[in-house]
Amino acid sequence: MLAQTPTPPYYSVIFTSIRTEGDNGYAEMADRMVELARQQDGFLGVESARNEIGITVSYWRDLESIRKWKEHIEHSVAREKGRNEWYQSFKVRIAKVERDYGFEQE
Repeated sequence: MLAQTPTPPYYSVIFTSIRTEGDNGYAEMADRMVELARQQDGFLGVESARNEIGITVSYWRDLESIRKWKEHIEHSVAREKGRNEWYQSFKVRIAKVERDYGFEQE
């Protein structure tokens, strides 16, 4: 399901990654991070896909909401585990969404 975002402007955090072998608790932590992000003030939605490269895009009301999410203690623990156990490499990009449009077939 695609995230139901408000009228722009808002922000996106684009997280792309290449995983290491094995799960090593990754799936459980990924589910927990989505659950926790949904509870944060300013969170608007998330979309994710994984094949050889994983892409997760989360949407936020403003840069302050993103900063608070980055500083959340459980999120900090997950980032550290990611560096040490789950990712060969990753990249985070933050972008301002100024326009969006779409199509939905009935």
